[in-house]
Amino acid sequence: MLFSSTVFIYLFLPSVVLLYYIIPKKRFLRNVFLLCASILFYAWGEPRFVFVMMASVVLNWLFGILIDRSREKNKISKVMLGIDIAFNLGLLFVFKYFTYTGTLIRELSGGSFSVPKIALPIGISFFTFQAMSYVIDVYRQKVEVQTNLLYVGLYISFFPQLIAGPIVRYETIADEIENRKENTDNLFDGFARFVRGLSKKVLLANGFAILADQVFNVVHGGASVSVMYGWLGAVAYSFQIFFDFSGYSDMAIGMGQMFGFHFVENFNYPYISTSITEFWRRWHISLGTWFRDYLYIPLGGNRHGKIHTILNLFIVWILTGIWHGANLTFLVWGLLYFVLLTVEKAMGLTKTKKKLISALRWLYTGFFVTIGWIVFRSETISDAFTYIKAVFGLNGNPFSDKLFAGWLSQNVILLLIGAFLCTPAIKILSEKWRDNRVAQVASVIGLCCLFVLSIASILSSSYNPFIYFNF
Repeated sequence: MLFSSTVFIYLFLPSVVLLYYIIPKKRFLRNVFLLCASILFYAWGEPRFVFVMMASVVLNWLFGILIDRSREKNKISKVMLGIDIAFNLGLLFVFKYFTYTGTLIRELSGGSFSVPKIALPIGISFFTFQAMSYVIDVYRQKVEVQTNLLYVGLYISFFPQLIAGPIVRYETIADEIENRKENTDNLFDGFARFVRGLSKKVLLANGFAILADQVFNVVHGGASVSVMYGWLGAVAYSFQIFFDFSGYSDMAIGMGQMFGFHFVENFNYPYISTSITEFWRRWHISLGTWFRDYLYIPLGGNRHGKIHTILNLFIVWILTGIWHGANLTFLVWGLLYFVLLTVEKAMGLTKTKKKLISALRWLYTGFFVTIGWIVFRSETISDAFTYIKAVFGLNGNPFSDKLFAGWLSQNVILLLIGAFLCTPAIKILSEKWRDNRVAQVASVIGLCCLFVLSIASILSSSYNPFIYFNF
């Protein structure tokens, strides 16, 4: 069930909010209700995979208790932690990578054996990483073990962040699971955040998707595109994935706030970054910090010399690419960022802000991020290289054509709005005019208009893709 679907907006969300606030203010009852609503939400589109998610909940809850009770016997607790991590990674491998790996082995070996096609449970990468972080934090004594299965179940399966994040740490909401305070400010502020996220997804991301799909599908079909048409498609996809995923994160954060939970921010205007390092501090923050805290730092981080640091970066970015999906394009995308970040560290680019012109640093960052999105979006490695050759005019393709001129003229306003909203200009203005009555009224009217336009767009179009739905 997509957040931007009519079923969710007209039926599920209003029903859940209404019933939640009708239920007596008993924390246990409201938590049980949210858990049941979350299970229903997941079962709506994936009924058979509810048992996979619930198995993950029960086993991670159990391992958390076993690790806590064997704390005095360090070796046993380490073994328990290892088994838990193996279970979670095994779950990911079976559902996400088994079919692809088997097919790859068959092709490389020239065999004729059949490979079973295993369907991918929605959001398995997100709820698995969230469950793992809880058990690891229990082992590290960063959080107290939760013996109540209901609370662990709610933490892992809470529907706002279940299928596409942000990846919430247990320590972030541990207290709020039992002691949160719901009030009208949280309810209305959360709904406002939800509307902003919905409008990003429906009014912007879906519009950019039409343009991006048009260009990428031409390349995948084997036809040639002009240099400028190729860049237009790449820029459109860069905007699409940002407004799609950040819009989803806004909706998730907003809905969490409506029920009294406060999730961490997941995006911080990544396209204003002036280095690749800065970009990854601003993009998908919850995933980046997860890999940093649970992989990069435990491997040694940058504490054991340059060679060890490079090796750690290589491992992190290989696994970051693999996390996104079973396709060589994601692996190459991860390797690209490994190379870029290694070069930045080696050249000290992140420490020379005063010596380099900010505009040039921004252009360099935007250029490589866009190239990265071409690889990420392409169906195959061959498509990616063909596309990249096209944007540099290496396919014998023209610099421009009528397709570029036509699609640009149709989308120039959308592109300008997208570019403007990638900057913190509105945030700065809203903070400056926070206490201005006229600005407050204008903000409310603007939100109402965005909501109406978003609903109208959903009702008038069946085109509603979501990039991170199956991650």
